[in-house]
Amino acid sequence: MHALDKRFEDLGYSLRESAAPAAIYKPAVIVGNLAYCSGAVPVTGGKLRFHGKVGRDISLEDARQSAALCAANNLRQVYSVVGSLGRIAQVVRLTGFVNSDPDFIDQHLVINGASELLRAVFGDAGVGARSAVGMASLPLGAATETELIVALHPA
Repeated sequence: MHALDKRFEDLGYSLRESAAPAAIYKPAVIVGNLAYCSGAVPVTGGKLRFHGKVGRDISLEDARQSAALCAANNLRQVYSVVGSLGRIAQVVRLTGFVNSDPDFIDQHLVINGASELLRAVFGDAGVGARSAVGMASLPLGAATETELIVALHPA
């Protein structure tokens, strides 16, 4: 097991768990040395863990955990295609979506949950460009969703 795979699992996430696509898409697509991940919602054990509006139904802290779980699911998507997180050279871009109450303005703090997980796994290479946006709704009523683009080391 690669050291990055072990670090991910030591943080409490299993690499063996991955959600099957809920529609017509691929979890991750490789183009050149980049892996593009589809959006991931906070599913674990086959169930949506965090749902509802952040700032109304979901606390900031729970929303941060939701975002971290989304990012973990993105890493599982990459793992399922390339076989090891050790193939990831750099997080290029993280896009975070927050199912926000209209008055909620701390989307950036919510998506920090995802950013902190990526930094915990990859160090400085886990910090890339990022957007955090509020949404009126997300699939399945999820509290958060993330997309990830990562650069890969050659196979």
